[in-house]
Amino acid sequence: MARINWGEKLETKIAMLPESPGCYLMKDAEGTIIYVGKAVNLKNRVRSYFRDTDHTPKVAAMIANIADFDVLLCDSNLEALCLECNLIKLHRPHYNILLKDDKHYPYLKVNLKEPFPRLELARRMEPGAQKDGAKYFGPYIGATAVRQVIEAVRGVFPLRTCRKELPLKRPSRPCVNYEIGKCMAPCAGKCTEEAYWDMMDGVLAFLGGDYDQVLKVLRREMMDCAAKMQYERAASLRDKIRDVEGLMERQIAIQTDRSEQDIIALAQDGLDAMVHIFYVRGGRMIGGDHFALPREGSEDPGEVLAEFITRYYEDGNLIPRHVLVQSLPEESRDQLEAWLKQQKAASGTTRQTVSLATPRRGEKHDLILLAAKNAADALEKRNARASVREERTTGAAAALGRALGLPRPPRRIEGYDISNTQGVLSVASMVVFIDGVPAKKEYRRFRIKTVEGANDFASLNEVLGRRFAHGLKEKAEREAAGLSPIGGKFSDLPDLVLIDGGPQQLRFARQALLDMGVKVGPWPDQSACEAPDGIGQPEIAMFGLAKKQEEIFLPDREEPILLDHHTPELHLIQRIRDEAHRFCITHHRGLRGKASIHSQLEDIPGIGPKRRKALLTKLGSLKAIREATEEQLLAVPGMTKAAAQAVLAWAAAAKK
Repeated sequence: MARINWGEKLETKIAMLPESPGCYLMKDAEGTIIYVGKAVNLKNRVRSYFRDTDHTPKVAAMIANIADFDVLLCDSNLEALCLECNLIKLHRPHYNILLKDDKHYPYLKVNLKEPFPRLELARRMEPGAQKDGAKYFGPYIGATAVRQVIEAVRGVFPLRTCRKELPLKRPSRPCVNYEIGKCMAPCAGKCTEEAYWDMMDGVLAFLGGDYDQVLKVLRREMMDCAAKMQYERAASLRDKIRDVEGLMERQIAIQTDRSEQDIIALAQDGLDAMVHIFYVRGGRMIGGDHFALPREGSEDPGEVLAEFITRYYEDGNLIPRHVLVQSLPEESRDQLEAWLKQQKAASGTTRQTVSLATPRRGEKHDLILLAAKNAADALEKRNARASVREERTTGAAAALGRALGLPRPPRRIEGYDISNTQGVLSVASMVVFIDGVPAKKEYRRFRIKTVEGANDFASLNEVLGRRFAHGLKEKAEREAAGLSPIGGKFSDLPDLVLIDGGPQQLRFARQALLDMGVKVGPWPDQSACEAPDGIGQPEIAMFGLAKKQEEIFLPDREEPILLDHHTPELHLIQRIRDEAHRFCITHHRGLRGKASIHSQLEDIPGIGPKRRKALLTKLGSLKAIREATEEQLLAVPGMTKAAAQAVLAWAAAAKK
């Protein structure tokens, strides 16, 4: 095979690679670890990356960023697998499969060593917990499912819910749960430990999937209540029976051997991949979940699933008795199975046996096919959501650019709005959408400084003049320093400006940019929007949006543009306009709130917050401050003669 010249340093390392199991760490030019892998033979595996051969897109992208690598030798394949897991968990390399969903599925926990156990929600099985006498049921898909199960159990079994450490030295008064038949009140000595455990046997059977005992108790009690004409109680029991039967229907029966399995399958589309897992506990499917794996769509399915297993089970908390996988590399199955046993042992689980299989026929293969079907469905839905997001963001921006006659889709769109109360406290907002998505760190607020009264036209002119004056100056400074305009406070100039208003507002806004030496488009001749000779900043495109008919007005064009009200580009414009209005109103409301609690003492020159506080603390009220003498004012901590005379002048003016 042809070889690429990787430089003397790398070539030397490649030539000296050992024929040993171990791990390799790929690094970029900055020394950051971008990929961690394991190999039975480091020499063969690592050399394969540096040959001029066809690679998958993910591997090709990774290779393009390799500047160096290190290797760590191991004595066995299993040791290399364990080391790889630890290194990935420590460094979280960019090109490894990283399960970013760090949620832990909840369990139901029963501490069997307590004399009167209760049901508890546990987020994870702690290492060694089962050795200490705790029994876990689950995992359940979400805390809501756990609470539904607890409610169903307590509807039949009078379990205690309090956190008291029983038995108590002195019996306490039973709570309301005892009065309504929801607790046996062991805290009050109303039941023995033997009687409570007789009830707990039914609880444990129910949680283990044996619903028959519960249904028999409920049906017998319902019939007794009906015979006694306690119809409301009978109806309540009937509803509980339906709840239990519904729970049974949701937990699909898989087998009769009360198996404990995870079924794992994969779907790929050439770009990304999706893994789906079914959880089977006590012979019943209790739920499932899926994990998106970006950039794994063209990798070998067996390799992807093998790496996924090591990422998913690295904590050892969720490892079942059997793991069924769609496919695995033949050479990896035994070492993965040994690693799973090791992880399960490290978690403190009593039964440490784990089997790893890739079934090809029968019921287990049917389960794999079902998981693969769910993975494909989840991947299709994820792609559909991504397509919708793209249509609403970058797609909408591109469509807007076409509708306005722009030569290219606008990357950065800025929207402006003005708010005031009868000309008082005039403020303006600038919101920014980049590639159709709000960039809230780029939002800016302005206080109107030069305009008096409610003059939105002049206010727009002032705000845009200030924004582009700052932007052009900062842009020139950053470019002179060799920096990109993107990243400055104002230097990233917009491709498109949205003005909330019609032709009049647009005219004043456009004039502000013209005064700054910025040309404003778009024009019928699209080439006019390009910078001359490709030098400098392209001209800024601008348009106005009138609210009544959602009409779009362009500079130098009398007739407005009307977009279909169902198009993504109009929805994008409306989102920008509404966001600018919201941001402006929020700022204006805050200023009004501050103005409403304005203190008269703030009008006195030389009297700041500390002196105002000192005056009120010493003299007690605004009236006392007005009537105070110079000697009394000078006695206030922090007051000077000039400040005291300013207060006296203010008090004299107030009396007039």
